[in-house]
Amino acid sequence: MVKEMTKDAAAKDVKAAKDVTVEDLSLQISILKDDIAALTNSVSTYGKTATRDAANQAKTAAHDYADLGKAKAAEAQQNAEDFIRTQPATAMGIAAGVGFLIGLIAARR
Repeated sequence: MVKEMTKDAAAKDVKAAKDVTVEDLSLQISILKDDIAALTNSVSTYGKTATRDAANQAKTAAHDYADLGKAKAAEAQQNAEDFIRTQPATAMGIAAGVGFLIGLIAARR
């Protein structure tokens, strides 16, 4: 039964296709052009929106990482200051050793 309905529908489509005029085809082409233009506009808008969202996410992530870096640097500075206050002799020895190594490296060049 379904196959008969499909055959009948196909037969009607063939008969209808014979009755199509040039004006009908021109109208269909015009409608198709408008649909393609609308689709192109939609895709363009979607692309712009997606790009803007990605840029905003990247900016947010960059700011978050910058804030995290600043916090870690401040924490490292505080730890260094605490180490210098609690163990000044050791800190002086480390500073002298680092200065000596830098002097050796600079003298070789």
